[in-house]
Amino acid sequence: MDAGNEKKISRKTLNKSFNLWFWGALTCFSQEHMQTFGYLASMLPIIKELYPNKEEQQKNIHAYTAFFNTNPMLGSVIIGTTASMEEARANGKGIDGETINDMRAGLMGPIAGIGDSLIDGTLIPILLGLALGMSQNGSPVGAIFYIIVWDLIAYFGQRFLYFRGYKLGDKAVSILIGKQGKAIRHAISIIGGMVVGGVLASWVNVTTSLQLKDSTGKVFLNLQKQLDSIFPGLLTVIVTLLCWWLMAKKHVSAIWTMIILIVVALLGVLVGFFNPGLKY
Repeated sequence: MDAGNEKKISRKTLNKSFNLWFWGALTCFSQEHMQTFGYLASMLPIIKELYPNKEEQQKNIHAYTAFFNTNPMLGSVIIGTTASMEEARANGKGIDGETINDMRAGLMGPIAGIGDSLIDGTLIPILLGLALGMSQNGSPVGAIFYIIVWDLIAYFGQRFLYFRGYKLGDKAVSILIGKQGKAIRHAISIIGGMVVGGVLASWVNVTTSLQLKDSTGKVFLNLQKQLDSIFPGLLTVIVTLLCWWLMAKKHVSAIWTMIILIVVALLGVLVGFFNPGLKY
């Protein structure tokens, strides 16, 4: 196709496509199709602009009806990349619907794995840790901070990835899953570990009230003082590692982990290992 007649997606259409993905990726979610309809909706304005003929629109939109599910935040780079590929297909550059489907199917898994660990497992805990530090004495500042900062990061982060994917094509994805992306994820995970450790030391405090007394009623062993002299906060670390082991190694859900902690706490109170400090 001549350069003068080459089809080009307008900025307005790209903005509309991105906003449909941002707002529709999960609002169009279903257990059977996952994010398929959100993905399909985001590609509709692009298909309509590139193919004025209704028959061509119906034919080419079928490439986006296959199953799709990935991390919605990092997944925007896939939407941008397929927008670029759709533009190339409309200009007769040797790309067909099968090529687009193969690219999408091959990328949604790796992007989901990276996004879930980077966003859900690292970024969100960092933000929540900072928000907790601002919420002392019932202050609403922490909640307001989290809502505003997360919304800004989510919107502008996804927008950046979408347009970077459109501009660079599959090169944008290689950056995320290549050496540069690996270095970024490693750095963020270190920061996340530091923040979680700080939150753990400040907000989680597990102690025992177990004391052993002699025949005269005099305490000869205060277990908490002994533990503090050896390793301050040891019980807190043990409980944290237990939660990590249950969820990360045994794949126990967060709800069941909380139920287990409640049961352990109740049993601990009954045998005198824990003291809730309640007075009646």
